[in-house]
Amino acid sequence: MDIIIVILFSYLSGSIPFGLILTRFFGGQDVRKIGSGNIGATNVLRTGNKYLAATTLILDILKGYAPVVVTQNYFPEYIQLSALLAFLGHIFPLWLKFKGGKGVATYLGILLALSYSLGFLFMFTWVVVSLIFRYSSLSSMFSSLTVLVITFFRENAVKAINPDFIFAADIKLILFIFFILIIFTHRKNISNLKNRTEQKIKL
Repeated sequence: MDIIIVILFSYLSGSIPFGLILTRFFGGQDVRKIGSGNIGATNVLRTGNKYLAATTLILDILKGYAPVVVTQNYFPEYIQLSALLAFLGHIFPLWLKFKGGKGVATYLGILLALSYSLGFLFMFTWVVVSLIFRYSSLSSMFSSLTVLVITFFRENAVKAINPDFIFAADIKLILFIFFILIIFTHRKNISNLKNRTEQKIKL
């Protein structure tokens, strides 16, 4: 019964399309018909409303953070499952015929729930890369890769000091899965980057 609760709560939390709800309610627009057609904060920003974009970003982070924190407190054995389902909920929401966003903000929320240090590492890397190249997609993919690599090397560094230390291998696995999924959701962006047609962030 516990696992069913975790699956439903995590997936349904992750599947709430805040970008679509906010732009329709406050802006009278369908964000899916603007820019990339994505329901995430970056595309909401293309509506010209920075406040709606910021609100979407915060809510998308929270919908990844909240279910994982709740699971940590009540069903700790299902933390990784909760994280994965919240992420998949955003990418494949039931309400939008399984056509959702790219999952980056929700991924950040999950990271913060799993490890504040990894969450802040992601944010720092994202900001630096976006300031240099001004591509949200490139920043997201590079930042998720950085988190995965740093986690891997941190394990090796700790084991060099204490060979008997057992690192949480499952967090590496879930981070690897997230990285693969982020690459998958950005496959069109990768093509655009190759063709030099990717839209840049307007600072």
